[in-house]
Amino acid sequence: MQDQQRPISIFREFLDSEAAGGIILMVAAALALIVANSPLAETYFDALHAYLGPLSVSHWINDGLMAVFFLLVGLEIKREMLDGQLSTWPRRVLPGVAAAGGMLVPALVYVAINRNDPAALSGWAIPTATDIAFALGVLSLLGSRVPGSLKVFLTALAIIDDLGAVIIIAVFYTSGLSLAYLGAAFAIIALLVVLNRMKVLTLLPYLVLGLVLWVLVLKSGVHATLAGVALALTIPLKVSPGIGHDLEHSPLHRLEHGLHRIVPFVVVPIFGFANAGVSLAGLSAATLVEPLTLGVAAGLVAGKLVGVFGSSALAIRFGFADLPVNAGWLHMIGISLLCGIGFTMSLFIGLLAFASNVELQDAVKVGILAGSFMAAILGAAVLLVAPAANGADED
Repeated sequence: MQDQQRPISIFREFLDSEAAGGIILMVAAALALIVANSPLAETYFDALHAYLGPLSVSHWINDGLMAVFFLLVGLEIKREMLDGQLSTWPRRVLPGVAAAGGMLVPALVYVAINRNDPAALSGWAIPTATDIAFALGVLSLLGSRVPGSLKVFLTALAIIDDLGAVIIIAVFYTSGLSLAYLGAAFAIIALLVVLNRMKVLTLLPYLVLGLVLWVLVLKSGVHATLAGVALALTIPLKVSPGIGHDLEHSPLHRLEHGLHRIVPFVVVPIFGFANAGVSLAGLSAATLVEPLTLGVAAGLVAGKLVGVFGSSALAIRFGFADLPVNAGWLHMIGISLLCGIGFTMSLFIGLLAFASNVELQDAVKVGILAGSFMAAILGAAVLLVAPAANGADED
């Protein structure tokens, strides 16, 4: 009986590991590249542009499925801010400063490289993002060599980074607003807030109104995925009086737990497979040093390294924050490099920045793939040669 159960337990252990989501995303991206450069390429691209009802398959994935991704992002932001690693100001200082530097410097690197191309400048935000699943996946594969405090630091940084990305999308990648639909969307958000204030702890009315909100936001001109974040912020982090004070039973935790496997194992891999496919025919060294592609790759690798490490070092040197427990400066360099893995959110912002130009989208994808791959390899290499810190754990 034990032998029969062993494969199930191994599979469950993989699904529960931090590395699992990142590994599956890597596989999905690699598969997309293979298919896009095989005899199946035409079928692959035709399928993405085929219509299912009012939207194409690509739009259902990028506007619909990714709204679920942003719902989980919003839930994580709210939980961490109210009841997690970002619940107090001392805990927010180092990851907050690192996230700010890690968004500002990559954007500046991109703009500096593309300053002579006005059309490319709209992609300035592409290298500002960090892919938490990818980065944690690489970090977890390194095992106990990496202090557990670094995983906490990276997670907190990525949460703040995601919040920054949400704000960037809302402010800079919104156009053609319909005031009628936008007003209706705000009315739904107000109703969701009322449900929260009335201490309605059943998830169903929130989810039903969230679906209506998604449709209204889709038609308003604001990107539909932001409906997921707005919904998340109204989900209560409270429990019924009879349960006590165990927040694990709150609607927010229950919904987050329900999405915990759906998003990393279904939503994100589908998004990766649908958007990482780019034809490499005719790709040369010259392609990699084109300003748009180079700006994205250099922003992710050099920009994140300088931004995250530099801002962290300044905060620590001036006494505003401390190094993560059991970590050294070489560990911080490795983590800063891993922050350059910008796959999911970078791809998403790239699609928004160049929505009507497939050629520029392809150049962005090459830059993201090259930069993220280089950041992962360099970050892992630095962490492997970094001295094993005393008391490093596997958390």
